[in-house]
Amino acid sequence: MYTHGHHESVLRAHRWRTAENSAGYLLPYLTPGMSLLDVGCGPGTITVDLANRVAPGRVTATEITDDALQLARTEAAARGQANIDFAVADVHALDLPDDTFDLVHAHQVVQHVADPVQALREMGRVCRPGGVIAVRDSDYAGFTWFPQVPELDEWLTLYRRAARANGGEPDAGRRLLSWAHAAGFTDVTATASAWCFATSADRQWWGGMWAERILRSDLARQLVTSRMATEDDLRRISQGWREWADTAAGWFVVLHGEVVCRV
Repeated sequence: MYTHGHHESVLRAHRWRTAENSAGYLLPYLTPGMSLLDVGCGPGTITVDLANRVAPGRVTATEITDDALQLARTEAAARGQANIDFAVADVHALDLPDDTFDLVHAHQVVQHVADPVQALREMGRVCRPGGVIAVRDSDYAGFTWFPQVPELDEWLTLYRRAARANGGEPDAGRRLLSWAHAAGFTDVTATASAWCFATSADRQWWGGMWAERILRSDLARQLVTSRMATEDDLRRISQGWREWADTAAGWFVVLHGEVVCRV
């Protein structure tokens, strides 16, 4: 189960992502003409950026449902990026031939899957010998912020509980290297990077997005229906996000782990 869901508050955050701010570690490996698989492409903003960089090569973008995949189709059409194919696929068992792609990419995907090691094995299976697997996932336990608003501590605890109840691992970033080794990769480069929200505009965007998301997304419904939190709790947490966003010295860092695996 995908913890965040596809409420507009979630999509607003996901559409902010670009190859530059979310796949910088991967960019040196891209060359025109290569074939690329983008697993769990979401609304497709990173996908379209990658497709532009590898053209005239082709990108295959996957999602777990056709409804989710339609978001990326719409983004590609709006930006006139025609070198993208779309397929519904489960990363645990990709319906794709062996040795097909020069590069396989997944951004914020492995933290949500039931078996991360199997997912990485499948990415390796469909990658050509000499190719690259590139995976980036956030690490929620590594998030840090100032000032220490108690409601944000509560938000983080609830999110990690909900994600694990759905079979995911919210602290995936720190585990990517170990999962890559368990999947059989021996040539692995591990790095880390971060998003930092510290300007007034960034705080209003990030804090406002979470203030809405904690009230109206699939996460919010899960927290209430599972009795992890009440609606009053979520309203209080939402207000905490707004208070943080309005703090002139407010600062928030989202930590990510990254691995590049040579096949």
